[in-house]
Amino acid sequence: MSKVKYYYDSETLSYRKIEAKKSKKFAVVLTFLLGIVVSSFLLLMLYLNIPGIETPKERKYKREITQMKLQYELLDKKMNNVVEVLEDIEQRDNKIYRVFFEANPLTSEQRQSGFGGINRYENLESFENSELIVSTSKKLDVLTKRLAIQSQSLDEIVQLAKNKEALLEAIPAIQPVKNDDLKRTASGYGMRYHPIYKYRKMHNGMDFSAPRGTEVFATGNAKVKKARLTSGFGNLIILDHGFGYETYYAHLKDLNVRRGQTVKRGEIIGTVGNTGVSTGPHLHYEVRKDGRPTNPMNFYHGDLTPEEYDIMFNMSTLENQSLD
Repeated sequence: MSKVKYYYDSETLSYRKIEAKKSKKFAVVLTFLLGIVVSSFLLLMLYLNIPGIETPKERKYKREITQMKLQYELLDKKMNNVVEVLEDIEQRDNKIYRVFFEANPLTSEQRQSGFGGINRYENLESFENSELIVSTSKKLDVLTKRLAIQSQSLDEIVQLAKNKEALLEAIPAIQPVKNDDLKRTASGYGMRYHPIYKYRKMHNGMDFSAPRGTEVFATGNAKVKKARLTSGFGNLIILDHGFGYETYYAHLKDLNVRRGQTVKRGEIIGTVGNTGVSTGPHLHYEVRKDGRPTNPMNFYHGDLTPEEYDIMFNMSTLENQSLD
């Protein structure tokens, strides 16, 4: 408790209490408050600059940052494992699947193309651990794009596989007439002496001699493109097998199919005849790829053994006279 001070008033001849002036009181209070502020500031600066002293929040944040770094490192390792698996799939895709289905392999530039244009990671560059975050984000984006490209490639392979199955069913693969002993091979593909025009000309197919009425078979799944009488080929059937393949069956006696009809390999489509420009009952058979005649001998793998193929090939290459 502060002491009470008095002074002697000579006018009143008495002692009066000394009262403190208001300005002085204010100055004292202000000085006290200023001292508190300065002391607090000094203590705060001292606290912040002493190593090893952390607030609970700082310790919490540091633990979270350490955990985040650990999780990013684990994520990076997992992505590296995924990249290894993806690279193996990409190699098999290029060197096995796409080769088997005759598709062009994807280049490394197509598979690993980056992201152009603006900086996609600008918003991640202002953090203390920006390098780690940006690096992981870039790797994840590239991995995601490579997975999308590989997924599209596999979808394409699936479609090619379906087309391959359809191709194997459609492509000409058997002889157009029953020819077990191979003796019905009358004339093959190549330059032959024409029996009517009396000069050598290109014979675009193979002639199979057979009695009138002998069954003629579709050599692959197809749709009937034409089935009618023509001037040179006589009764003619043209089958469209798709994939650029067409087969011609000429000089027929009977036409058992009509235009637009779908037929299966081995189905009877007509019978051997002697119509059109022909010197005797036979079947003139052609295979065309993309509109160009090709040797039918290349398409009997479905019903000939290697030995039978050699015999038939030798017979078809003889320089004899064609029947049309």
